[in-house]
Amino acid sequence: MAEELMQFKLDIVSAEKKLFSGDVRTMQITGVEGQLGIRHGHTPLLTMIKPGRISFTTIDGKEEVLYLSGGILEVQPTRVTVLSDTAIRADEIDAAKAEAAVKAAREKIESKSDDVDYASAIIELSKAMAQLRVVEITRGGRR
Repeated sequence: MAEELMQFKLDIVSAEKKLFSGDVRTMQITGVEGQLGIRHGHTPLLTMIKPGRISFTTIDGKEEVLYLSGGILEVQPTRVTVLSDTAIRADEIDAAKAEAAVKAAREKIESKSDDVDYASAIIELSKAMAQLRVVEITRGGRR
């Protein structure tokens, strides 16, 4: 009974599908103000999230990691909802594609062309680098 009181419901939804819905013990995510650790009974919160990873521990002790392109986090004492345009399970990220996206974004940023949208290029770079960080973290290497 006591263990049931220390868990909360987590829903992770992207524009395409629901990626996770279930009971978890803890979760970590990067909000616009910094890293957030969430446990049962957390103070209610509504915040934007930055591109990066979300990790959580299920009630059976399994840790899962996903990449989020950003979005919105809503925290209630017994329920957390994550809404993201794009959410990808760590093992489904194409590292080569993310590396190519980093290279392309850097080339755009470094170009001297007048028609470059630097803000978009920086966002693309941030998202691709976040995907690579998720891949490295889940495969044992840390940057």
